[in-house]
Amino acid sequence: MARSKFLPDNFTLALVATVAVASLLPAQGVAARGFEGLTTAAIALLFFLHGARLSREAVIAGATHWRLHIVVVLATFVLFPLLGLALRPVLLPLVTPELYQGVMYLCVLPATVQSAIAFTAMARGNIPAAVCSASASTMLGVFVTPVLVNLLVVEHGGTGGPSLGAIGRIMLQLMLPFVVGHLLRRWIGEWVKQRAKTLKLVDQGSILLVVYTAFSAAVVEGLWRQIPLPALAGLVLVCCVILAGSLGGTMLAARRLGFSKEDEITIVFCGSKKSLASGVPMAKVLFAAPAVGAIVLPLMLFHQIQLMVCAVLAQRYARRADVAPAVTATPAERAAAPEAAAAAVSPHEEHPALAPERR
Repeated sequence: MARSKFLPDNFTLALVATVAVASLLPAQGVAARGFEGLTTAAIALLFFLHGARLSREAVIAGATHWRLHIVVVLATFVLFPLLGLALRPVLLPLVTPELYQGVMYLCVLPATVQSAIAFTAMARGNIPAAVCSASASTMLGVFVTPVLVNLLVVEHGGTGGPSLGAIGRIMLQLMLPFVVGHLLRRWIGEWVKQRAKTLKLVDQGSILLVVYTAFSAAVVEGLWRQIPLPALAGLVLVCCVILAGSLGGTMLAARRLGFSKEDEITIVFCGSKKSLASGVPMAKVLFAAPAVGAIVLPLMLFHQIQLMVCAVLAQRYARRADVAPAVTATPAERAAAPEAAAAAVSPHEEHPALAPERR
């Protein structure tokens, strides 16, 4: 029996429950380190499985899809800062000047990698392009973000510079499992493709783990104690407006530029994310210690909101009927599109009330 259109799906309920559990029972100390390790392992397994399922043609098409990557980079490092600057007169009265400085800081951060790719997979988007685009955005952000902070954000910043260790961690935790899985595709690819439900569980499970560990860390750091309730409500509204602008802007750009639905999904989920994992360590380097709390609080809230909203959006994308590649796609992209679609998680039951969107 089909679920009522007014009821949330099971995964959305699981996300809400995860946030509630993290608020009441946040992981601390040894438990927090254990969940961090478990999350890292789940993300590595996710990349390994996707690497095992993707053909060489799909990987090459994803890496060479330069139009898509340019759109994602522009959304991450141009659209976000412009939104922050343009909306400042309207949104600044809702929060303190210190908190709005934190909002501008999140606007110049790179995209998150894990959740962007997991959501792209859940929504049946262009996974190879998502892997390349999100990873490149993060590595580029190591160099671009400090420059943008000095230009647009900092009034009393530090002397931090790029961290080669961050690039090394990205390569080790994300790209290495993907490459290993792809190299083993000849022997295990068919076995993995026959177990699409397992891949779906890894996708969704990794997102739930990211939500729990990130929200636990935010709660332990005093998420609910650092600011008064009215300022917190205003900050939530500011984050929602910034996220809505980025989601709407990336979706509109993808459609106006003639990208396929799979590419649109990748652009939306890679171009609208901001990295908590990169943002917190960089803030500790780029800002004076007393200012770090107010700087990272908007990022922590935005991170949770983007996960919740994008989870619902990914579910909606996943329910669509299959969409053929855009006529403007290159021969390599058209050849790789079936592989990318097959590598995504199995879609949920088609919802009768959610007809596929028309361009």
